[in-house]
Amino acid sequence: MADEPTNLVLEHLRRIDRKVDGVLDEVRHLNLRMGSVERIMSGHYATEVDQNLEIDRIKDRLVRIERRLELTES
Repeated sequence: MADEPTNLVLEHLRRIDRKVDGVLDEVRHLNLRMGSVERIMSGHYATEVDQNLEIDRIKDRLVRIERRLELTES
């Protein structure tokens, strides 16, 4: 009779352990996916910075062209 409660507790602990192992596996998988998302986002950010720099250079060139052709309103 005394063995029954002990076995019941052990069975519950084993189930909890299996569930925790499953959760840990899922968390590891989510961490890998999050790392991929972060790499993709950083790549998009770098591309956006490069595009903004190029737009600024084009704006500067346009201002110089307008000045040379006396197209500015000043």
